[in-house]
Amino acid sequence: METKVQCLIVDDEPLAINLLKMHLSKFGAIEIAGAVEDAVEAIDFLNTHNIDLMFLDIHMPEMKGTELLRSLKNPPAVIFTTAYRQYALEGYDLNAIDYLLKPISFSRLAQAVEKYFAFHKQQNSTSPNPEINENFLYLQERSFIHKIPVAEIVYAESMGDNLTFYLKDREITSRCTVSSVEKFLSENGFIRIHRSYIVSLKLITSIGPVSVFIGKKELPIGRTYRKRVLEQLNYKAFFNKK
Repeated sequence: METKVQCLIVDDEPLAINLLKMHLSKFGAIEIAGAVEDAVEAIDFLNTHNIDLMFLDIHMPEMKGTELLRSLKNPPAVIFTTAYRQYALEGYDLNAIDYLLKPISFSRLAQAVEKYFAFHKQQNSTSPNPEINENFLYLQERSFIHKIPVAEIVYAESMGDNLTFYLKDREITSRCTVSSVEKFLSENGFIRIHRSYIVSLKLITSIGPVSVFIGKKELPIGRTYRKRVLEQLNYKAFFNKK
């Protein structure tokens, strides 16, 4: 039996939620896992459920949908829903699958759902290994491919099948593993400090018993990696012999 797409509706208008539920009930491949009315409820729900697709209202009290999306480390695919056309550009800047203006017709929603399935198919057919070219990595994030200068990467963190690259001014999450980029990054001044982390060696500012620091950012260091990190930093320790 094929697994259904798990979706979450986030909207502060009950009528809008009911309309989306009615439209989505006509798609056999989609299952509505939940519907919440604000960003706080959405965060709690996402922390306890595996969601593939989120229908996210933008103009909500306390926290806008765009702010919610920016706060999520590993967000699901998103289709924005709003009555305000002026948010469209911001929505697309956040790599949304689509942007729907209320009141949402079934035909327009169907187009957005088809975009999601096309995106999902593309992701599943994409190699999990990023493309490497000279001093750049080409990383796919949702429907975009980013050209990333290695010099801008501060560190990368593995989370399941995804790897988040922390750059000097942004973050990019791509479907790949630390192992797929470790050799290339190691040849370009990076070092593995943990099974989940690889960092720029020149940016390490201090090292403790169980962590390294990049400025004020603290990252864990695995016991099996500590000796190698110290060696790479040209560190010499002197101990009193007893």
